Amino acid sequence: MSSKATWVLALLLIVPMVRAQTAPAPASAEPAQIGYKAATDAEQKKTLLLRDFHPVQMLHVPTHQVPKAKFYVIDVHNHVNDAAGIDEHMDPKRVVEVMNNTNVRTVVILTGMWGDKLQHVIDEMVKPYPGRFIVFTQLDWSKVDDPDFGQEMVRQLDDAVARGARGLKFLKDLGLGVRDKSGKLLAIDDPRLDPVWQECGRLGIPVSIHTGDPEAFFLPTDAKNERYEELTEHPDWSFYGPQYPKLKELLEARNRVFARHPGTRFVSLHMGWPENLPWVARMLDEHPNVMVEFGAREAELGRQPRQTREFFLKYQDRVMFGTDNGMDEEMYRNHFRWLETADESFDPWGFPGQGRWEIYGLALPDPVLEKIDHLNAEKMFRQFKGVGKGVKP
Repeated sequence: MSSKATWVLALLLIVPMVRAQTAPAPASAEPAQIGYKAATDAEQKKTLLLRDFHPVQMLHVPTHQVPKAKFYVIDVHNHVNDAAGIDEHMDPKRVVEVMNNTNVRTVVILTGMWGDKLQHVIDEMVKPYPGRFIVFTQLDWSKVDDPDFGQEMVRQLDDAVARGARGLKFLKDLGLGVRDKSGKLLAIDDPRLDPVWQECGRLGIPVSIHTGDPEAFFLPTDAKNERYEELTEHPDWSFYGPQYPKLKELLEARNRVFARHPGTRFVSLHMGWPENLPWVARMLDEHPNVMVEFGAREAELGRQPRQTREFFLKYQDRVMFGTDNGMDEEMYRNHFRWLETADESFDPWGFPGQGRWEIYGLALPDPVLEKIDHLNAEKMFRQFKGVGKGVKP
């Protein structure tokens, strides 16, 4: 064997020996001791951003999908293809497809505005699809300082109803945003609006009124606020501070309107105060001319299922189905699951935007479910008396 070959052979024998001598010792086979105290660096490691926190629930509970409502639905709170542009415009054929796929017979478009804008909604959505859409009108706040504002709005209301509007809608800006030329907020119970409330009663059309907002919107946007994420994304939804009335003050002003106009049918949108159902119950007891609907409050009501179910059973003739969540098959199916099944601990529609909690199915009895799905709304709309003096609806 040549000296070169001998050297190579020696090298091949030595290298493994060197590697064996310098390799780290294998880890101990003994498992780490299980302790019962928090790690000393635990707080320093809690750096995951809230927006990146998406835990997967480990519960093994029954799940029931509800592709179509058991009873056909009238959605009394929607803004699809409205005049105010609250939601993005959809092809009307696609809107009807969503409704057909989920057993939604009729959708109420609340924000129809007035005049030509109202007419456009009627021409695009109401006339081509008989029985599928109902549109509400609104007031023109730019005229609030006119000397005859109340009567002027009555004339506008009459024109809207003559065009085909079947209700009047108030956004939360009444009480929180509408101001007269002095800079003062227009109160919900301002007497200038009395002629409008009275005219709605004469015409037999409902007034759908959004007063206040989630209770958390009237509190500081801080670590204690359960709607922190939502208010961070929408800081203009915060009504905390001396420049705004308190939530209860707004609701009490609205209730004074209910009391002054017992011949007018009112709909308290978003339940009024869903975090405080005993208060809502007292409101209904005191004002028999008021209905409620649960648009965009599935999360609030679904996390208190026993109290909500008891409320729906007791006031089964006063609760209506509403969404205020655009148009989407899965959105409707999520609501049907909440109302019809006894499923436990599932995401409300839009989770976690309206709070990081789960909801629970109500498993409503069929007679109650049918009233909420459509019978109560149909009874309300049958009160329409026509537009009066020689004007055909």
